[in-house]
Amino acid sequence: MDNGDIEGGGGLEDEFHTNQSGRKYRPVVAHDPAVLEMSSIPPGSSSSNHQSSLKKIIPGGSTQAKTNTNTGGVNDNSTNGSEREHKLELFGFDSLVNILGLKSMTGEPVAAPSSPRDGEDGSISFDRDRPRPNDLKLGTMMGVFIPCLQNILGIIYYIRFSWIVGMAGIGESLVLVAFCGLCTFLTGISLSAIATNGAMKGGGPYYLIGRALGPEIGVSIGLCFFLGNAVAGALYVLGAVETFLKAVPAAGMFKETITKVNGTDIPHPIQSPSLHDIQIYGIVVTIILCFIVFGGVKMINRVAPAFLIPVLFSLLCIFIGIFLTKKDYPADGVTGLSLESFKENWSSDYQFTNNAGIPDPEGKVYWNFNALVGLFFPAVTGIMAGSNRSASLKDTQRSIPIGTLAATLTTTVLYLVSVLFFGALATRDKLLTDRLLTATIAWPFPAIIYIGIILSTLGAALQSLTGAPRLLAAIANDDILPILNYFKVADGHEPHIATLFTAFLCVGCVVIGNLDLVTPTVTMFLLLCYMGVNLSCFLLDLLDAPSWRPRWKFHHWSLSLLGALLCIVIMFLISWSFTVVSLALASLIYYYVSIKGKAGDWGDGFKSAYFQLALRSLRSLGANQVHPKNWYPIPLVFCRPWGKLPENVPCHPKLADFANCMKKKGRGMSIFVSILDGDYHEHAEDAKAACKQLSTYIDYKRCEGVAEIVVAPNMSEGFRGIVQTMGLGNLKPNIVVMRYPEIWRRENLKEIPATFVGIINDCVVANKAVVIVKGLDEWPNEYQMQYGTIDLYWIVRDGGLMLLLSQLLRTKKSFENCKIQVFCIAEEDSDAEELKADVKKFLYDLRMQAEVIVISMKSWDAQIEGGSQQDEWLESLTAAQQRIAGYLAEKRSVQGDGDKLMADGKPVVVNEQQVEKFLYTTLKLNSTILRYSRMAAVVLVSLPPPPVNQPAYFYMEYMDLLVENVPRLLIVRGYRRDVVTLFT
Repeated sequence: MDNGDIEGGGGLEDEFHTNQSGRKYRPVVAHDPAVLEMSSIPPGSSSSNHQSSLKKIIPGGSTQAKTNTNTGGVNDNSTNGSEREHKLELFGFDSLVNILGLKSMTGEPVAAPSSPRDGEDGSISFDRDRPRPNDLKLGTMMGVFIPCLQNILGIIYYIRFSWIVGMAGIGESLVLVAFCGLCTFLTGISLSAIATNGAMKGGGPYYLIGRALGPEIGVSIGLCFFLGNAVAGALYVLGAVETFLKAVPAAGMFKETITKVNGTDIPHPIQSPSLHDIQIYGIVVTIILCFIVFGGVKMINRVAPAFLIPVLFSLLCIFIGIFLTKKDYPADGVTGLSLESFKENWSSDYQFTNNAGIPDPEGKVYWNFNALVGLFFPAVTGIMAGSNRSASLKDTQRSIPIGTLAATLTTTVLYLVSVLFFGALATRDKLLTDRLLTATIAWPFPAIIYIGIILSTLGAALQSLTGAPRLLAAIANDDILPILNYFKVADGHEPHIATLFTAFLCVGCVVIGNLDLVTPTVTMFLLLCYMGVNLSCFLLDLLDAPSWRPRWKFHHWSLSLLGALLCIVIMFLISWSFTVVSLALASLIYYYVSIKGKAGDWGDGFKSAYFQLALRSLRSLGANQVHPKNWYPIPLVFCRPWGKLPENVPCHPKLADFANCMKKKGRGMSIFVSILDGDYHEHAEDAKAACKQLSTYIDYKRCEGVAEIVVAPNMSEGFRGIVQTMGLGNLKPNIVVMRYPEIWRRENLKEIPATFVGIINDCVVANKAVVIVKGLDEWPNEYQMQYGTIDLYWIVRDGGLMLLLSQLLRTKKSFENCKIQVFCIAEEDSDAEELKADVKKFLYDLRMQAEVIVISMKSWDAQIEGGSQQDEWLESLTAAQQRIAGYLAEKRSVQGDGDKLMADGKPVVVNEQQVEKFLYTTLKLNSTILRYSRMAAVVLVSLPPPPVNQPAYFYMEYMDLLVENVPRLLIVRGYRRDVVTLFT
């Protein structure tokens, strides 16, 4: 069937598609005549009594004859001529089970749905990307928590933290830790929300920011974050080398001795490593780490725990040493935990120091709170380490929030406790002069701390040198900037060129050799990235598009805005000059990308903002198709009733209530249209009055939308003009909403079938989705609470429209207590459990909560045998057959006997066996709905397309059988666009 092919996008392939699990899915075949093979009707039924020109259902008819004459007159030559008929014939292609049609929603390249109308050719099969057995997939602990902990717990804690406590005092140190920790914690919340709003690929925060704020901002902040990671690698290398040279002074080739503190000679000289020693050893260590990075992720993952375990052991030794110092007195100035030291060190003592940080009145460096923020902030960074490895995680939506926030809270508590202990442990002079106080007090000997410092910094440097090249490769692979094409890598390959470039930058920063000069640079770039993450979450949360459904619920736009403001404040506190330089660099990259870069259709949040600002959206989006992430339902509500409404009532009172249910928090626009029959010149004033009346009604129902009245010779021509011209740009309506004509038979309105079918066909041609509401009189208003379930009979691929409608219904107060059930109709030989797992995984990735129920043919057959309900079905089927027979007899009496008849102004072909199959298919589907969903709050089912070359009267008979006895039903037809997506 033509229309069926448009609905499902079937191709012309004869082969079976096989997914990675080995199960075969049958492709969609144009003009496929197969039908669901149901159980037979028991003998002795009342159907034998009616007089019909149609072929009767044969009692015990499990051997129902096949036909080679299908809708389009094309033969179906199945394998060996014995292929079993298991498909819903009326829907024109296989059931959802066999084509599942979800591949395009996973972001994989897939052929566009085919349609004989537009001459396209393609097929869609379900081939979800399953993890290969040899893929490296990590859990929350090894994939997120440990990398974050390893990056956060680094050199600053070991060799700078006690000095910071001595300079700022205990009180301001607590404020400093809380201030910086709050910034990273809020950023972690924003990161958790964005990371759980869809599948993540490689690139970590760059991927999140780019997909949320657009390619220009994503690339500019991503490159700055890459530079920050590369410079951070140099920071860790410098820390490791400085610690090594202090632990083993004999290893230094050049020595520099400082014998004065605050201008006073001290008996024990303080030695500081030479700049040249730090440079030489730093270059050597960087080269060695690069060789390890070239070994790949597997080697790094094996090495990472070996680096972390000594670090944790060294922390234990530090705290044991803190409690034992009262007895041991390991060095002068170490008082042990004492209240006097705590009081003495409570207030700050900012002063000048030399380049090594030793207090000196003639020193060139003056320290204050702002400067300490820049020094300390790298100690709380590293929260992106887990998201940088997103491609290697088993479950990003679970691991990233839990692992990142757990690591952030753990380290923040550790820092706060350490401030209190260090402040009460030693005199201020000792805190300011002994950079390695942690080693001095460690139990049982300082060498453990030296080993812990070196391993922690080398592990963090390894993480930076691993993450930075992959970030650069991810930016290059998006093909936005042609200049980055040299860093592209194929899937599964290591980014060797990007690693060499990162090593070159790292060596350049190591040559600087001053840890206190490198840290502000790292801080600026990291803060810029954190600000981008917070702004992304702020924008997405504020717009709250239908695609914004993060699994992490503990977020709010105000928290994201506060996090972004904190990032900006910290940047200016550290250095306004560094801030201006970093922002200027990001702006230059943004400008360069906007000029030279290629467009990336990522459905970013700014386009969603344009969509809500109508004038700018029309100019920004033009007539291009809207990305599924930014897709909003724009209903075209057809107000023309099937019959008459009371006077001064321009529209069915419940149509506006239903249109509001298709919007999330009232966002979106509805277009209410009606048609006046007659000549435009004669009824122009009547149309204006009717439009005003309809607008008043819309305002009264508090529905965001506009009213339009069209004058046309008849309803069919009027609707055809509306569906072609209504709307501007991307603000054109994409869903036609109308009431099901339940009164057509009761009122004997013979013109309704042709008009109804014509409207559906016009929507198919215009590529509009269709939602037909049956039981509109019973539709609840916003104050009528509904209980039970929202049941979806997902039979054909509709781009996810039915799923999205069910989610939008649950956002309304009247349906918020309902649960969603998805019914999948499986074939008798299908693996029901595997299918159920597939659909559940797909719904999980879509952030949709629903119960999946698989109904196989065999279970249907077992449940329909006998009973009074069976007699009711047979009675309905018999009545429909008799009415169709009477319709054919009437037509033939007027036109004469023959195969070809004229109906609805066109020639039609009556294939009696096919009509029988269609009737039986809709009867079985109706019986299934009544069996499983009799108590449902609302039922959604796929709309069967009108068969080609059949009278519209036949289609109304099929539809009446489908909707019979279902009190509240939505009949849904999607269009050739996906409206849901897995990705953020």
